[in-house]
Amino acid sequence: MAHFQFETSINELVRLNAPVGGPKPRWQRKQDERTGSDGCGNRLALPLSPSTTHRRPSASKTPSKSPHNSKSPLNSTTPKCKSPVADRFIPNRNNMDIDRSHFLLTRAPGEENDGASQKVLQNALNEGQPPDSKILSFKEKAPRAAEGYHNSLRVLYSTTATTNTTKAHSTRLIPTVPDRILDAPDLRNDFYLKLIDWGSKNVVAAALGCSVYLWSANSGTISHLSEVNEPDYISGVCWLPGWNVLAVGISNGTVEIWDVELQKCMRRMSGHAGRISSLSWNSNILSSGSIHNHDVRVAEHHVGSWVNHEQEVCGLAWSQSGEYLASGGNDNIINIWDASNMSGSPLYSFSHHMAAVKALSWCPWQQSVLASGAGIADRTIRFWNVNTGLCLNTIDTGSQVSGILWSQEYKELISGHGYSAYHLAIWKYPSMKKVADLKGHVSRILAMTQSPDEENVMTAGADETLQIWNCFKAKQKLNKSANAKTVPEAKLSMLARSIR
Repeated sequence: MAHFQFETSINELVRLNAPVGGPKPRWQRKQDERTGSDGCGNRLALPLSPSTTHRRPSASKTPSKSPHNSKSPLNSTTPKCKSPVADRFIPNRNNMDIDRSHFLLTRAPGEENDGASQKVLQNALNEGQPPDSKILSFKEKAPRAAEGYHNSLRVLYSTTATTNTTKAHSTRLIPTVPDRILDAPDLRNDFYLKLIDWGSKNVVAAALGCSVYLWSANSGTISHLSEVNEPDYISGVCWLPGWNVLAVGISNGTVEIWDVELQKCMRRMSGHAGRISSLSWNSNILSSGSIHNHDVRVAEHHVGSWVNHEQEVCGLAWSQSGEYLASGGNDNIINIWDASNMSGSPLYSFSHHMAAVKALSWCPWQQSVLASGAGIADRTIRFWNVNTGLCLNTIDTGSQVSGILWSQEYKELISGHGYSAYHLAIWKYPSMKKVADLKGHVSRILAMTQSPDEENVMTAGADETLQIWNCFKAKQKLNKSANAKTVPEAKLSMLARSIR
């Protein structure tokens, strides 16, 4: 019998007139979808995509024994009938939480998903990120760069929050009138000359026409030091730091070294083809004019020359370390010279200024930073890093810059101006926010110098006056004066004596 049953099955499979099996046509499937629902029973599920389907669980339920259909988290009712609409798949995002899934997989067997376990999960998540978490956390700032390093790709934002202050002036009291005014007749109205200098012995040397006069800030006495015959005139003065020795430049190209205490000229050095409008000391080396270096200790004083300016050199300034000399000329060029090579080429040449560069001053707390100011066609103050040769900042002052001095006490600088403001401007460094304007001269300021204690600044103006400004009074003195009783401000009086 088994043999006949097998043969019958083979014959049925190979019959050619049997109906062709396979999927139903599309029109028939559509018809089954519209009529294939039994109301509250199973119904056909619509396909989600050509390759996946989702079958909704049966809507049948066990009838509740309770006469009331009360809703609760554990017992919910299902509507008796709904219109046949397409279902869409909404994923459960709780299953995508890696931290939650890890906690659920590693929890103790039999632990219920109650409020206590949820609290444990939340505490575990709040304790901190796991070691393999991809959340960046910077707990320490980046190390500071070495001195002199300049990043040309500076970031625009900083991690340190900065507050913008609206006050344009300093909180300390800065006198807006000069503390003293000295008459200076025959003061030469020449922008390129170095006419005054305040020495470490608290004595001011002033070049008035053909003569050099000394004014003691301690006693107020005035003395005559030297004189030249016309048509020659004194074109520059410069004190040797720490000594009572004064270098005097003359328009005929001669440099004189004077012992002020003995009132004696110790030596005369020649070699310049033109007038000596600038002087600067570096220990025993005196740099003068354009540009000769003299060792004043030896008979053969000329130890080298630096030649790169095409016109008159009107500004010279040695750095505090004695490594570099900055020179500015009427050719609008700034040169930086290396002290180790007294006859070589400049280390850097800056041609950014558009006018003669006379104002040159080194920052006392950043020895690689140089400030420079130029004439009426430029009117800017620029800051240079001589380690990298880059311009750090530029500020337009609006008028001719004839001098720049620094205050280490307040981290500020003061600039003197000629055409057309005739004033002093105090700036906060490095933000270069203006702190104060000091007006007293009625003509352009030609030169500036600073007292040894850095509290006072003296200016020489084309109005033939020397004015002393007490603009950097020490903080300790300010505190003492604030605690003392206030007194009416004394009326400013001009000194009866004049420098003659």
